[in-house]
Amino acid sequence: MNESTQSPAAATRPRLHLMDELRGFAVFCMVFYHAFYTFAFLYQISWMMVLFRFFTPAEPFFAALFIFISGISSLLSRSNLRRGLRLFAVALVVTLVTALVTPQYAIWFGILHFLAVCMILYGLLGQYQKKIPFSWLLVLLCFVLYFFTRPIPSGYLGFGPVSVIPLPEAIYHVKWLFPLGFYDSSFSSSDYFPLLSWGFVFLAGTMVGRPVAAGLAPKWMYRSRVPFFSQMGRWALVIYIAHQPVIYAFAWLLERLGLIG
Repeated sequence: MNESTQSPAAATRPRLHLMDELRGFAVFCMVFYHAFYTFAFLYQISWMMVLFRFFTPAEPFFAALFIFISGISSLLSRSNLRRGLRLFAVALVVTLVTALVTPQYAIWFGILHFLAVCMILYGLLGQYQKKIPFSWLLVLLCFVLYFFTRPIPSGYLGFGPVSVIPLPEAIYHVKWLFPLGFYDSSFSSSDYFPLLSWGFVFLAGTMVGRPVAAGLAPKWMYRSRVPFFSQMGRWALVIYIAHQPVIYAFAWLLERLGLIG
């Protein structure tokens, strides 16, 4: 988001350009990744499919970086609750449009839905988290829990292929639990970020955001090195919201010109 989302106290401090640049880089990568996805699956362009598959292993890292920094930014916001409610309204529009235009690639709980819910929860509960003394061990614990909950789609809690706690199959057939990560074979979403396990990445960001908001970040983080990414980072959510319609419009134009399709 731009500077208008910052708290008055945050506005008096120099801007953390490194955070903007990392967020801008993450958005830049995700925009191109989604472009590869759109052209590969909607228009069956083989070389786009090659690029999509090549960058697929890196996609979780770009997403995690974006989510982590969004968590940090929550400490610099005037109202996470208001921001979250507005973003959730936008996310619902995204679901409606994708369900109507491309139902086979509808988005039911994508990154916008996820971030909106995280902002709302932090707006409601963040005051209680701030009462817990900051510790880097808690940040590490968040990432351990992220990896521990990653296998939920496979039916267990654990690390990679190692099952530590098997989960009851019945929970996967409760339709309204898909935002948490529990779903059956009838569920599909072309963009999907369940609260478990991605919520722990956001939570880690809110913890790291506490010393950042207190002005304790190293001085080298305030210097701008890549202005292009810094500008993208300031408008990250706006770009993320707008990029899919722009990609679809560009694809439609190329199709009308007979260049694809």
